Amino acid sequence: MNPLYETMSVSVFERMSLAAAKHDAVNLGQGFPDFGWPDPVLEKAATALAGNNQYAPSRGLPVLRRAIADHYQRHFGQDLHPDHVTVTSGATEALGAAILATVTPGEEVIIFAPAFDSYAPMVRRAGGTPVEVKLVAPDFALDATAIAHAITDKTRAIILTNPHNPTGRLYGETELQLIADIAVAHDLIVISDEVWEHLLLDGQRFVPMATLPGMAERTIKTGSAGKIFSLTGWKIGWFVADPVLGDVVARAHQFLTFSSARNLQEAVAYGLGRDEWIAPMQDRFTRARDRLINGLERAAYAVIRPEATYFLAVDLAASGIDIDDESFAMRAVEDAGVAVVPMSAFTEVDPETHLLRLCFAKQDATIDAGIDAMAKARELLT
Repeated sequence: MNPLYETMSVSVFERMSLAAAKHDAVNLGQGFPDFGWPDPVLEKAATALAGNNQYAPSRGLPVLRRAIADHYQRHFGQDLHPDHVTVTSGATEALGAAILATVTPGEEVIIFAPAFDSYAPMVRRAGGTPVEVKLVAPDFALDATAIAHAITDKTRAIILTNPHNPTGRLYGETELQLIADIAVAHDLIVISDEVWEHLLLDGQRFVPMATLPGMAERTIKTGSAGKIFSLTGWKIGWFVADPVLGDVVARAHQFLTFSSARNLQEAVAYGLGRDEWIAPMQDRFTRARDRLINGLERAAYAVIRPEATYFLAVDLAASGIDIDDESFAMRAVEDAGVAVVPMSAFTEVDPETHLLRLCFAKQDATIDAGIDAMAKARELLT
């Protein structure tokens, strides 16, 4: 058997969601929201379905590419045009195209662990070697010394998630500059996974990596309509890059999915042109986060408060629970009726085994049921 197969296990999200269905458990594991989508965007998609249903251009409908460029101009002051943008079938495909286009056999890619679980397998598929730099709880800070130590003459790229999944950490300009300085000094590409850019809590400010000095020409940014509009099933994403770099990534994209659903692209273009939904969406996710945190703390769990995304971390050790995260997750779903994600699944080498990831992108009733089940799990396991 090809040894690469051994490194491509079933996703932890798939595993825990299947367990949730099997045991009729509350699913606070997989990150899909059950609120938050703007109905006019759905209506636009439905209307567009009655129109042209043939292939869209591989790089995306011109109206959507323009809408993405304009959106980033309004929100972050970036000087972009449609040639910077390629539309993909979700941000995961954009990440895959970016990795396949920039990494060649024998090269190394820096990944910050815990990391989204598609990064390392895709690097290996490109013939590269993922090199983990650990983010340590509870701060999950970027450590310039650790990053510099991981750099070799084989290093080709750095993959950074900001805001960060699975920890909920938001990296500001000072920490991002650490990455930028290293990338410029070593002539590296930065694949910046920024899909959570609008899922900000407590009035936080997001800084795109490409806006730092010297980074526009070496950054491949990925974005996601699924995250922005709480429509994860649409699988409409994109990458944004300097046209010289972006053209190379677009050639990889054309042999992955070629193009994505035309009617959904039209609807996303419509949605990105309207900003009035952003603040109410952020407020709604903030309230959901606070509801889950308050309930978990009443049940005597130690929670690491997130600054962005719709995930939070629970520290089992700090909660007085002497059991590893994988064992807790399986007992919780089987015996207490709640699915959570063991954070160790996001690290390959020497993972921390005392952290859980919970999704709070849920309606109040779902959150309350999850809190009750987590309280039950604590009683069973302490």
